[in-house]
Amino acid sequence: MNMTKSYPSLAQSWGLTGIVIGCMLVFTPLNMVLLPIIGKEYAMMVYYIVMMAAAFVMGHFIRKNETNLRGYNCKIESPQLLPFIILAAIGLLIGIVSPVGNLIPMPDMFKKLFKELAEMNGFGAFVTMVIAAPLFEEIIFRGIILDGMLKKYSARKAIFWSAFLFAFVHLNPWQFVTGMVIGGFIGWVYYHTRSLSISIIIHAAVNACGFSLRFIVDEEAMLDQSLVESYGGRTNMILITGSAILIAAVCLFYLHRHFKSKAQLLEEHV
Repeated sequence: MNMTKSYPSLAQSWGLTGIVIGCMLVFTPLNMVLLPIIGKEYAMMVYYIVMMAAAFVMGHFIRKNETNLRGYNCKIESPQLLPFIILAAIGLLIGIVSPVGNLIPMPDMFKKLFKELAEMNGFGAFVTMVIAAPLFEEIIFRGIILDGMLKKYSARKAIFWSAFLFAFVHLNPWQFVTGMVIGGFIGWVYYHTRSLSISIIIHAAVNACGFSLRFIVDEEAMLDQSLVESYGGRTNMILITGSAILIAAVCLFYLHRHFKSKAQLLEEHV
């Protein structure tokens, strides 16, 4: 009789995260070779896709060998929730992630790196940020890691550690904040919906918001500004962050009520 085992455990999740980081390092020469040939933006796009595809393939085959599972649940049962989910994610990004991340001092070395990334605003950067990153990262950190840990641990433990590993793999404290807050939110939504498609949509919406800001604000200048200056004054900061937090809170309350009602209905039919 075929028994389906759960994968991964917390230790195995760290191992899978290590595979992702290892692929980052192993394929770095690819980026360097392509840089003078196709330019910085497209070299980064090809490097990222190849590196994450390699990490996904390894993670997928380990999961298949451990559990006999080959597919991922991409069904969206309640599409009417998507506007609330997306608004909540963007509200968290603007109201919490950006202010907190701005408070962390940034060395000149990292400022230079983030300024170079901010300069990438063409098709290659769009594909990397809004399509490839949400697809590969969500399959690995929600489709494999979180989905497996939810079968072994409590929801809180599984969501926390999947978000922590998602944040950790970015290897810097500023994106760590984003990874923990947005990753935690995506994990919470995934726990209630079990839909990888929704996770990908949330991630894509957040990254699309960040990508769009490159055309609206001077991200390079913002890296050298204080929190108040980056918002154009204290009043603007309070209005923008306050409004974002309020929108996120309203959407989270609605989603919580919906998920709670759905859980109660399921219990009544058991």
